[in-house]
Amino acid sequence: MSVEVSGADVGDALNRLRVASGVSLAFVGVVESTERLRLRHFSGSTVGALRDVPVVIGHGLGGKVVSMSRPLVVDDYLRTPRITHRYDRVIAAEGLKAMAAAPVIVERRPVAVLYAALHTNDPIGGRTLDSLAAEARSIEQSLVRRAALAAIVEESALQDRVAEAFAKIRQLAADIDDPRVTAELIDLSDLLRGATGVASEVSLTRRELDTISLAALGYSDARIAEELTLTRYTVKSYLRDAMRKLGASNRREAVMLARRSGLLA
Repeated sequence: MSVEVSGADVGDALNRLRVASGVSLAFVGVVESTERLRLRHFSGSTVGALRDVPVVIGHGLGGKVVSMSRPLVVDDYLRTPRITHRYDRVIAAEGLKAMAAAPVIVERRPVAVLYAALHTNDPIGGRTLDSLAAEARSIEQSLVRRAALAAIVEESALQDRVAEAFAKIRQLAADIDDPRVTAELIDLSDLLRGATGVASEVSLTRRELDTISLAALGYSDARIAEELTLTRYTVKSYLRDAMRKLGASNRREAVMLARRSGLLA
């Protein structure tokens, strides 16, 4: 699953984290590769020194969080021995002291780091850590939902393209007089249909399948008749017979049942 982290994914979580915990700055580092993350999204008091700063994995607070795949807290960023100090200059420019960070993990891989920071040396308390963990999980869930929806849309678009190719091949087979070429086109359409992996218990005639495949593209009876060089009455007859065999009450249901039965690609 490919995951891209945008401001829309993290904006609400950052605001909730800052309000619930009382930290002065909440921000996100987006993992760009196996070598680095980049600080991109902010909520709270900032002079802009951190914006778009690249962080090498393993270095600084966020880089270490990614390498460990677990949260980390430092009471004084500039003095702690728990991290490297490659980014002290920008942290000092922001005036940040106590900080905590948690990984955002999707499919067992860190895709971002969520930070909570204070401009004082006050210790990061349990309320902040709880809020940090909760909002990291919230971002994870948002990313998974968006990726799943994108996959569904992509699969649906692919199915539509395959259905169109299937119908066009059937139509071309009906228009060609050469029996050998026609047989090869029918075999090709069967390959597309076989990609569903479903065996059908319903048997449709060639013309019934041709008409139902064009109906699946949303064609009207008149257009199906034009495409197949048939009369509208004949098209209606084929569709009625196909619906009867499939046990459908209308063409939309017939298309759905034909796909479910593996008759259509």
